[in-house]
Amino acid sequence: MEWTSSATVLGHKKHGESNLILEVMTRERGRHLGLVRGGRSRRMAALLQVGNTLSVTWRARLDEHLGLFQVDGETLRGAQLMEQPVALIAVQLCAAHLRLLPERDPHARLHDMLALILDHHGEPHTVAALVARFEVLLLEELGFGLDLSKCAGSGARTGLVYVSPKSGCAVSAEAGAPYKTRLLTLPPFLVGSMDDVTAEQIVDAFQLTSFFLERNVWGPRAVQPPDGRSALIRRVSGQSAQPLAASS
Repeated sequence: MEWTSSATVLGHKKHGESNLILEVMTRERGRHLGLVRGGRSRRMAALLQVGNTLSVTWRARLDEHLGLFQVDGETLRGAQLMEQPVALIAVQLCAAHLRLLPERDPHARLHDMLALILDHHGEPHTVAALVARFEVLLLEELGFGLDLSKCAGSGARTGLVYVSPKSGCAVSAEAGAPYKTRLLTLPPFLVGSMDDVTAEQIVDAFQLTSFFLERNVWGPRAVQPPDGRSALIRRVSGQSAQPLAASS
């Protein structure tokens, strides 16, 4: 068995004295693990940093085996991410989210969204907003998608400002007015343009996804939200000692 693909480094762990088990995200084969011989060497350290894009060739005798990775660099942005705290937290958070999905299960849209986040690694505000969109997409890929296309009550496709916590459907300002204290806020950038996104809207988006991730994913699986998520939200909301804009 053998294949070659472009892949984003999600993480790795030690295996023996000199080897690593590398975890990557590919578009065609999803999240995939493989052994890198000599991966703990100084020469390989810069190549295997989280957030780097590599060309990986995977080989194994049988498809169900761990297999071996041969790696070559494509886009080495790991050092840049170390200087961009918001981007580094974002990539680590996306990696944790991707581990909720089965290994080797392709999720091309999540792969593409991760690539978009990495493309904007020097723009902290944009990165945070894209991570919120990543979580909306993650819910969909896990089978718990939100219907943000039209109002659950009237069918209107404009003026959508709420989400029903019961159904996960969008609600217009008019239809939701009598119940607004019981509805979740729908930030406009989740259903439209990302122009002029505010920090408040990004925090609202994370509160929205938190509700459905906790109810449908974290709670039933008895897992905690990824550690980096609260750190990212603190930076967005300005509660961190290093505010979001300071990372640019």
